[in-house]
Amino acid sequence: MIELQNLSKTFQSNGKDVKAVDSVSLTVNEGEICVFLGPSGCGKSTTLKMINRLIKPTSGKILINGEDTTDLDEVTLRRNIGYVIQQIGLFPNMTIEENIVVVPKLLGWDKQKCHDRARELMSMIKLEPKQYLHRYPRELSGGQQQRIGVIRALAADAPLLLMDEPFGAVDPINREMIQNEFFEMQRALNKTVIMVSHDIDEAIKLGDKIAIFRAGKLLQIDHPDTLLAHPADDFVSNFVGQDSTLKRLLLVKAEDAADNAPSVSPETPVADALELMDEHDRRYVVVTDAENKALGYVRRRDLHRQTGTCAQFLREFNATAAYDEHLRILLSRMYEFNRAWLPVMDAERVFLGEVTQESIAAYLSSGKSRGVGKTSIVSPADTAIA
Repeated sequence: MIELQNLSKTFQSNGKDVKAVDSVSLTVNEGEICVFLGPSGCGKSTTLKMINRLIKPTSGKILINGEDTTDLDEVTLRRNIGYVIQQIGLFPNMTIEENIVVVPKLLGWDKQKCHDRARELMSMIKLEPKQYLHRYPRELSGGQQQRIGVIRALAADAPLLLMDEPFGAVDPINREMIQNEFFEMQRALNKTVIMVSHDIDEAIKLGDKIAIFRAGKLLQIDHPDTLLAHPADDFVSNFVGQDSTLKRLLLVKAEDAADNAPSVSPETPVADALELMDEHDRRYVVVTDAENKALGYVRRRDLHRQTGTCAQFLREFNATAAYDEHLRILLSRMYEFNRAWLPVMDAERVFLGEVTQESIAAYLSSGKSRGVGKTSIVSPADTAIA
């Protein structure tokens, strides 16, 4: 965990004091990613660099895991904080393995431990250790070099990782791949991350929290969905964009927007099923077994003027929704299969309700948000696969 308490930085410009950062206070919990956003010159990079003392604060405190870092010497402080920059900064005269284990060696790790750590991290970014560890940076593509820059910052197992626009210089295709890999790695290692970015979509995709800066002040820090649903002022609203509601589709899960829907059993008489559909003004109803697992559905028009039970008229789902899938995925699936609704099920196919285009619209316009407590954001890698 990292906590900033009234952190400020004042520079001298033409004989006048200029506040680059003005009394910023925030907390990032262990295992969270917090993304700093704002226009150029807003103080976000200065704030980041004060954490590892590349820039010395004028006033305020920085606490890492409850420890005030003010009296720590710079070398000790920086060896316990990972740092990734846009320019990567790999040493051209060192092999990839030597680049990765620079800090572990400085910390006194033995050769075998360093080698094992390099192999472990290379495997996490899907680069074969035997093939790449003995190469030099010039023998790797730009995207591969950026991956090495990220894992080098993680090599010493520092609890905190600072990233200053780490993916900004990478082409769009590689950027998405590296973002996905980084997200998976961060979740696996449970690192606390503060990242500076200019990209609102990147912040929404990766961040547990987003902090919006302007003119050295922190205007708002919130879960991405809360930020999009409830911007603090007009500046934040304009900064996140006019399509903020569409951006929220990446953050809201099926279970959040699902309606409680009635269900029947295979043994339910047709007449009872029709009465239930009349009562709820529905053209269909989901059929579940004794354990509430979804078996399929029956349609009003199939049951009209029929007798018997629902089992005789059961239809299979041609599309369903997992409880933890994003609304963006679900809307895409609805259009793909020409469906106005999808049943929502858990991993055991237990029926949880249904998502309709109306329920999605109702949730997004309701003012609700998912920014309560620690939120488990679905991996962007899973989104890409889906």
